[in-house]
Amino acid sequence: MLDVWRELTGNAAEWLASPPAFVAPLVILTCAVLLAVLLHRVAYRLAMDRFEKRIGVGAALLRRARRPLRILVVLLALLLTLPRVSMAPGLREPVGHVILLLVILLSGWTLILLTDLVSERSLRRYRIDTEDNLAARKRVTQVRVLRRAAVILLVILTAALALMTFESVRRYGVSLFASAGAAGLVLGFAARPVLSNLIAGIQIAITQPIRLEDVVIVEGEWGWVEEIFATYVVVRLWDWRRMVVPLSYFIENPFQNWTRETAGIIGSVYWYVDYTLPVADMREKLEEVIEASPYWDGKVQVLQVVDTDKDTMHLRGLMSARTSPQNWDLRCEVREKMLDWLQRAHPEALPRLRGELSPTAEPAEELAQGPPASRQATGPDRGET
Repeated sequence: MLDVWRELTGNAAEWLASPPAFVAPLVILTCAVLLAVLLHRVAYRLAMDRFEKRIGVGAALLRRARRPLRILVVLLALLLTLPRVSMAPGLREPVGHVILLLVILLSGWTLILLTDLVSERSLRRYRIDTEDNLAARKRVTQVRVLRRAAVILLVILTAALALMTFESVRRYGVSLFASAGAAGLVLGFAARPVLSNLIAGIQIAITQPIRLEDVVIVEGEWGWVEEIFATYVVVRLWDWRRMVVPLSYFIENPFQNWTRETAGIIGSVYWYVDYTLPVADMREKLEEVIEASPYWDGKVQVLQVVDTDKDTMHLRGLMSARTSPQNWDLRCEVREKMLDWLQRAHPEALPRLRGELSPTAEPAEELAQGPPASRQATGPDRGET
């Protein structure tokens, strides 16, 4: 047993006296990693103590980016230390390349996390589930569309930087740039739908022809703008269906937006009644029905004779409500109650088709004398003999 122990201690002393070639670089890299973690922890603690007391956004940014920044600091430490340690030539370059790729990817990831955090913090004071939400819908639409466009650009930029670290990709990119004629046209046509929708998203975020929860009519369908993504818009139709529309559609085609400036809207109801209906009585009853409805916003209530024809009068009632769904309910309620009033109070004023019969029978004395001579038959049995 004693001999075995002596042999082990002798081997350990010999190993420490002349360690393998990979030990020294490994120890140096490990020390660099530990030093980077320590520096990150100290700097993070000092930054949190400073920003948490003064600026809440800065503290939130630091909390969200804590782990990505820690990994990024470690990779930067390895990237700076690696050229200063002795390593096999065939191993140094692949390890350095992998570390550089990880640094680029983590940088892009950190920027995306910070972009999401900034957008979330900027929308904390805005709610779109209230009745008067025009300003909130403007802000939320703008921030969400710009955030998605920024994330797409960051992903593309990060992927491009990561690919450019490969020598073969750089050579291909330079040759493609040098011969950018036909290849550029092919790539342009291939990427046209994506680029057009991305540019349309930026235009929508700036000019805002549509916003979240806007009431729109697209392709003859009525619904709400439920979500605006980077390349398409989801419209929630009135019967809970979803219509998916490209973003470029709202830039290149006409559509109706019922809540562009305000959610209030005027609706109309038509009646076709007989000429005998007293319009003043119907106007008084209509005002009574509208004022009693909880859907009316107290602004517009009008009854007008808008047209006439040979059989009926065309009456139009106008009424306003705070939102388009409430206006729909108001119109249905008014239509139902006014029809009930017409049936009870003025049933004779409902649309009718008139007909007139005029007497055409001959006098009674002519009928008693028989038909005129001109109408008598002149057959061979009644003619002259």
